[in-house]
Amino acid sequence: MTRRRRFTPQFKAQVALDVMGGAKSAAEACREYNLKPSVVSEWQATLMANAANAVDDPAARSQERERIAELERMVGRQTMELEVRKKGSDILDSPQTRNGR
Repeated sequence: MTRRRRFTPQFKAQVALDVMGGAKSAAEACREYNLKPSVVSEWQATLMANAANAVDDPAARSQERERIAELERMVGRQTMELEVRKKGSDILDSPQTRNGR
């Protein structure tokens, strides 16, 4: 049984850029790396579809990070509140005797 080869995203991008930039033809890249033309075409399409992510707006990223930090603080606060309520519930639910034992 033949195992499928796995390629890193960096390798895929490099092959697609070589073909798109004219450094190699698609046929040359396919022969050199023993790839099918449809694979190289798929890598090129994926690279083009995700090109906008490569030049993402830093301001938008910082806003996302701030939002993530805010949500993490909220989760932490709610976790602490839940623990306090559980402890309070345990204290109230425990049976007490007259002498406090």
